[in-house]
Parts: sequence; C-alpha cells; structure tokens
Amino acid sequence: MTARFRLALATVLATAAAFGQPAAFDDVFADSTLRIDYYHAANGDSARFTLDALTVEGAWAGNPATAVQPFDLGRYRVRVLDMEHGTLHFSQGFGSLAGEYRTTPMAREGRWRTFHESVRIPLPQRPVRVVLDDSDRANRYVPVAEWRVDPGSPAVRRESPDRGDRIIPLVTGPELHRAVDIVILAEGYTAAEADSFVADLERHVGYLFDWEPWSAFRERFTVTGIFRPSLDSGPDEPLAGHFRRTALDVTFNSLGSPRYMMTESNRAMREMAAQVPYDALIVLVNTDRYGGGGIFNCYTTVAADNPWPEHMLHHEFAHGFAGLADEYYTSDVAYDTFYEPGVEPREANLTALLDPEALKWKSLVSPGVAIPTDWNRAAYDTLDRRRSRLRGEMHVVVDSLITGGYPKAVVDSASTDYQAREQALADSIKRFFLEHPLRGKVGAFEGGGYVGEGFYRPTLNSIMHRFFKEEGIFYLVNAAWIERVIRVYSD
Repeated sequence: MTARFRLALATVLATAAAFGQPAAFDDVFADSTLRIDYYHAANGDSARFTLDALTVEGAWAGNPATAVQPFDLGRYRVRVLDMEHGTLHFSQGFGSLAGEYRTTPMAREGRWRTFHESVRIPLPQRPVRVVLDDSDRANRYVPVAEWRVDPGSPAVRRESPDRGDRIIPLVTGPELHRAVDIVILAEGYTAAEADSFVADLERHVGYLFDWEPWSAFRERFTVTGIFRPSLDSGPDEPLAGHFRRTALDVTFNSLGSPRYMMTESNRAMREMAAQVPYDALIVLVNTDRYGGGGIFNCYTTVAADNPWPEHMLHHEFAHGFAGLADEYYTSDVAYDTFYEPGVEPREANLTALLDPEALKWKSLVSPGVAIPTDWNRAAYDTLDRRRSRLRGEMHVVVDSLITGGYPKAVVDSASTDYQAREQALADSIKRFFLEHPLRGKVGAFEGGGYVGEGFYRPTLNSIMHRFFKEEGIFYLVNAAWIERVIRVYSD
C-alpha cells in the first residue's frame, strides 16, 4: 500500500466517521476478542460500575456484518464508540446476575451486593470509548459507565488463554464468523468422572439438535466441550449443608431461589471458556437435582442428570442465547418486580399489550383468535392453587411427624398419600392443557413474566412455560425469534 493510498484511505474513513457512518469492521477491529472485566455493585435503587481488567483472548467469534446488534434486547448494553466523533462501531445487549439481584426483595430493602462481570468485544485497533447502558423504568437505555480503552496500553493482559484443559470438539460448522459457536464447560466432575462428562456432553448436544428450530440450522453451529476436573463431585447445595470444591463454584439457591443454580465465579468461568472462540456459553453441572438458569448473552447452566434434561436445556438456553422470557406466572421465583407494570418488555415472547393493534407478534396470530385471548384461566388457577395448598400442607404434616418422633412407616405413608393426591391434581392440569381448544394457537394469553395480570404470552403453553413439562415445543413465535437470532450470528 503506497503512502498516497494510505492517506486517501484515512481521509475516506475520517469523512465517514464525521458523518456518523461506521467504518468497515476490519478497519476498526482486529480478529481477536477483548474481555472487559468490571465490578457491579448494586441494590434495588442504585448501581456502581468499576473497571477491573482488560484481557485479550483468542479469535473473535462474532459476525462482522452484525457488529451493531440489530435489536434492543437485554437489560444492559455495551457500545463501542469512536473516540473523536462518537461513531457507533459495536453494540450488544446482555443480562447479568447483578441485574437480576436488583429485582429481588433483598435488593429492594437496600442491601448492597457486588458481582464480578464481563463484556466481550472485538479487539479495537486504536483507542475507543466503551459505554455501558442500563435500562430505566421505562425500558430506555441510559449510560451508567464509560471507559477509555486503549488496546496498546501495557495494562492490557495478553497471556495465552490456554489453561491446559481438555478440549473436546463435537460439532464442526462453517467458518468462525458465520457460525453460532457454543462452548460447554464441565462443572462438578472429578478427574475420575471425565468419561461421564463426555457422555453427558454428547447426550445434551443430541438433545439440542433433536428439536426445532435448532435442528433445521444444525449446519450453522459449532459446539466444543471443555473438561477441567473438580476436586469434589457436584455443585454446592447450601440449604442441605453441602459445599463442594469445584472448578466454577456453581451453587443452588442463587439469589435465594431453591432451583436457581448459578455461579458468581465469573473470572474463573470466563478464563476457562476463553480457550476456544465462542458466542454462547453453557455450564453442564454434574447433578441429578432439578435446577439451572439462563441469562441473555451471559451464560446458561444445566443440571446434567435432572429428571427433565431436554426440557431444561431448551428452556434455559432459549433464555441465554435468544433472550426469551419465562412465560409462567405461578412458580416461586426470587424476583420481586422483574417487569415494570405498564411498560412494554423487550423480550420477543412477552407483551404488556398496551396497544393490541401493535402486538409484536401480530403477523403470527392464528386466524379467528381474539386479542386478548380468553383461555379459561380461572379454571387453571383453581387447580394450581389447590396443588400449592396441598404441597404446603404436606410439608407441615410430614415435618411435624418427623419432629414428633413417629415411626418411619407412618411418615412414609403420609408422604405417599400426599404425593398421590398431588399427582392427581398434576394430571388434571396436564389434561387441561392437552385438551384445550386453543392448544398451539397464537394469541395473547394473560399471565407471563412471573406476573398473573397485565402481561401476555403468545401461546397457551410452550417450552418457555412450566405448566407441564411434557409440552416440548417452542411453537411459532418463540421458534421464529430463535431463528432470527441464529441468523444474526450466521447470515
């Protein structure tokens, strides 16, 4: 390249930036990943962000054609801006455990907690502004932190990401920038359980691509497992008094919810994952207890041997990869007010229905289905309340028999009787959905996002519900959104 051509190119780029036009991806970024670690301290009303470290990882896995995310999704957003003109070169929405903590009763009582978090961006070739945005109560992004990032600074860590772990390629797709690259990390598997992890890994990859819409796009994915032995087997279970020494410190009872199984060892997780390029991260946990979680563009956890492994993988990965919302409203969760009343959620499968004529999935509504959609919710709620009361009564009675010193046979008999009665109610609920005339139809069904009133889901039931788990289908709205996100990474 001649000096005159370099000068002409620089002039073109500067002119484009001056008019707010982003330069070509390769002119702004190198083909590497920069991980920005920071501390996020928060309670229900306030948050503080403090830069921790900058680390160069391996190749950038993302799609250069969609470096600026083409939709607003995620409570938070990271943006990369030109230093001189403020031109936007990269943006991506995401969620975080700290963001979820802020919606819990503990946080709303004013209790501060600090979480370690990361955002990953393409490595800039020259200094840039990196801005973190949070969402206000009206779901508008507002800047909350800004850092000047100089890739040439001696403070940027550049050691090899290799940690000597076992890398297990499972699915090989197209070239890196046109694939959805998934990394699956081992958690709670000892050295003697390495073969168990490989078997669980292969089984869960099979689960993923057995279902639509994933199976239709299998050729667009790469999947790689990483095995690192833990000293102990299984995750922490604080309420049971079990604490294990594991690679990633995954624990049940996250944010006070019994089934929520997450980790706060963010740095360890990110450094383990950084050994391969990735767009999405799954932690496969060595336990048969039902539990897991998924946070959009952050990470997903799955209990490898839980009673509903396919349901859990698809449900939680739809959170972590596609940002789909929970569509149930009756289960106990840690959150107090996750969605603001009267504010339209960002998620593709949840609406406040502020304007029925502008329903976000209007083009997919089934012919003849009214908006909003009457689904005889009162009948379901009656069955669900009866089941909840029965569960509460069972715990009180069985616990009193145990503490009263009654023989084991008496305790077991009472427990069996309650379980049979609960199963009968569960069967009634299952029939309610299986025999419902609106099963599989698209409309606007009230109840979703942990709220019974004021929020609406697109179908009676789906994999994003928890009314009954045998409904192993995403249905049209959720599947269409997952397809769109796949295409963002791979088109």
